[in-house]
Amino acid sequence: MNAERETGASTLEELTEQECYERIEPGGIGRVAFGGAPGPTVFPVNYRLIDGQVVFRIRKGGTMDQSLQSGIDDLEVKIAFQIDRIDEQNHEGWSVLIQGPAHHVSEDELRGATADVHSWAGDDRDHYVRIAPLSVTGRKINRI
Repeated sequence: MNAERETGASTLEELTEQECYERIEPGGIGRVAFGGAPGPTVFPVNYRLIDGQVVFRIRKGGTMDQSLQSGIDDLEVKIAFQIDRIDEQNHEGWSVLIQGPAHHVSEDELRGATADVHSWAGDDRDHYVRIAPLSVTGRKINRI
């Protein structure tokens, strides 16, 4: 059962994991957050949901690529992925947050499933990353 809390003229409702996946399933633009060299870092990314994992493209050797590599075997770098849809005029919207380790997609994994993932910034972003969700949470705001 979803928990609801009144917030003025709206209610805030927790989404189930299934409701979160239904909202992000079409793909689009989200944000990836991680601890980068200069400090907390957030980048917009085009993503696709493939087999329950968020997949996006980055530039090999770029800022995100360097930040997502620990340099230690079997040490996973955990990151966050967030996407929302907000209708300010109607005081409605939703937000989904996925947290989990980032994995660089191998050549074997590239075949087929990732072909439809396009880069936010275009150019030479041909390195794929996937997030294996450990936590999937979401909220929905509804006008009363």
